Amino acid sequence: MTTTSPEPGAADRYEADPVTAWAEDVVAGRIVAGPHVRDAAARHLRDLVEGPARGLVWDVATAKNVIGWFARNLRLNGGQFEGRPFVLHPSQAFRVGSLFGWKWKATGLRRFRRFYDEEGKGNGKSPMLGGIGLYLMVADGEARAEVYSAAAKKDQARILFNDAVAMVEQSPRLTSRIDKHGVEPVWQLSYRGKDGGRRIFKPIANEAKSGGQSGPRPHGALCDEVHEHPSRDTIDMLERGFKFREQPLLCMATNSGSDRKSICWEEHQHAVRVAAGIIEDDTTFAFVCSLDEGDDWENDPSCWVKANPLLGVTVTEDYLALQVDQAKKMPGKRNGIARLHFCEWTQAQTAAIRREAWLACRDEFDPRDMIDAGYPCFGGLDLSQTRDFTALTLVWLLDATRDAERFRAATWFWTPQDTLADRAAADQTPYLDWVRDGHIEAVPGERLKYAWLADAIARINAEFAPQIIGCDQYGLERLQENLQDIGAVIPAEIHPQGFQKRVLEKDPKAPEGQQEIYLWMPDSINKLENAIYEQRIGIAPNPLLDSMAASVVYAENRTGHRMFDKPNAFGRIDGMVSLAMATGVALCRAPKEERRKRQDSYFRSMVKA
Repeated sequence: MTTTSPEPGAADRYEADPVTAWAEDVVAGRIVAGPHVRDAAARHLRDLVEGPARGLVWDVATAKNVIGWFARNLRLNGGQFEGRPFVLHPSQAFRVGSLFGWKWKATGLRRFRRFYDEEGKGNGKSPMLGGIGLYLMVADGEARAEVYSAAAKKDQARILFNDAVAMVEQSPRLTSRIDKHGVEPVWQLSYRGKDGGRRIFKPIANEAKSGGQSGPRPHGALCDEVHEHPSRDTIDMLERGFKFREQPLLCMATNSGSDRKSICWEEHQHAVRVAAGIIEDDTTFAFVCSLDEGDDWENDPSCWVKANPLLGVTVTEDYLALQVDQAKKMPGKRNGIARLHFCEWTQAQTAAIRREAWLACRDEFDPRDMIDAGYPCFGGLDLSQTRDFTALTLVWLLDATRDAERFRAATWFWTPQDTLADRAAADQTPYLDWVRDGHIEAVPGERLKYAWLADAIARINAEFAPQIIGCDQYGLERLQENLQDIGAVIPAEIHPQGFQKRVLEKDPKAPEGQQEIYLWMPDSINKLENAIYEQRIGIAPNPLLDSMAASVVYAENRTGHRMFDKPNAFGRIDGMVSLAMATGVALCRAPKEERRKRQDSYFRSMVKA
């Protein structure tokens, strides 16, 4: 397995800055990694350029010092690794270096307070977290530091802690400086700092039978196998104690899980969105291993490294080949192997739209320029009332050439203001920031005022003059009543959101199969997807719409047609519904003249025949 770039000068780059060098090689494709790890690498490179404006500074000297501390002070244990210096793998150096090297310029304190790490079983995540815990206790300079290995159950918490104990026992440097309390099992490590204060490292749990643990003031909290946590209780207990520390660090490490209602899935989703830039969270560092869409782990070993960054080091290809063979021969074992070794959330659906394809379509443009250019305009409107978002998308057709339509799209959002803070907390999404930045219009009250909405939509309609606006039946009558009150009319056309069809027109003279022109969601979704993956659509950037694009999943009927599955989506998707409707309306209506020309040509050929 190639772990460093083979290009000339690679060794010098890694010596100068191992974190940035690894990120550069991942982004350049010289190191194979999955989509979310590629996002994490790209985020690091992006922050080197954009971070200073947000008050961030990259301290490469500190990053290298902590990376080197592992090799100088820690020894591994077990099997072939017994007694070997803990030299971090380049992907681990990227993670550890990022955690300690990024700082706030104003204070010099660490930037990251939360670390989410998801990777295949056997890739050394527990020893890495144990090493981080020992560094936080011994070398971070925190007075009376408290470091905890935490889990829902004490036995689980001991696994990571025992790795730390074994590393101390193997280390000549640490054995003489760290006291062990208890014998088989050791229940606490302690270290007396230069300030005279005692620092501790111990396992704890938040089991209901013990009444729960209270009062910890963690400088470091290490949570392993988060997919086994039944609730947020343990992690929330630890984070509540962070208020006593200036630069605490929560580290969460896990294999992939299976429950989309779990805390692990919630943290997974947040981490993926942070790495991708959908959510701006300068306090969270994410390293989420996964395969790319279309990767076939059962038949293509070249993709295994995406879920197993230490392939060839701590986990071998022969071992994974054996797991794959078992998955093929014993179907009952397949889901467990897929989850543990190939980072596949076995009970979770995959996001429908690939992130890279979506980002490739983002297009900074001024919708008012579309008016001056005279491009035909079409719309899609998804109405809501209480806790969702109302979304209006306008699409401008730049080129109506058959099978190669190019267009641009912009979306406006409205939502009730009084419940927005609660929804932002529940969804872990910065809606209030997006309101402040002008990406959402918050309407006063707990429910969306249709009089307010009617005025806003009427103004947009008057300015951009869409030919047709596709609308769901829900709420449309009420909106039109409020439009009438202000003397406004919009060119609404019912666009069903389910599997049913709505016939727009019939042409009895057209060839068979071309007589009916209709709207229905599966066709609109197909048209939008094709435009995205062929990069024929330019989408005005909006972080809420970006978040919705990453949340889309589909429901499928018995005939194989797809529609948006709101109940099972990863988040809110209202803007994607309006975008699909606008696209469907545009591509059904706009090519009408082209369609008529083709039909006329067909009839002329029939007459000549």
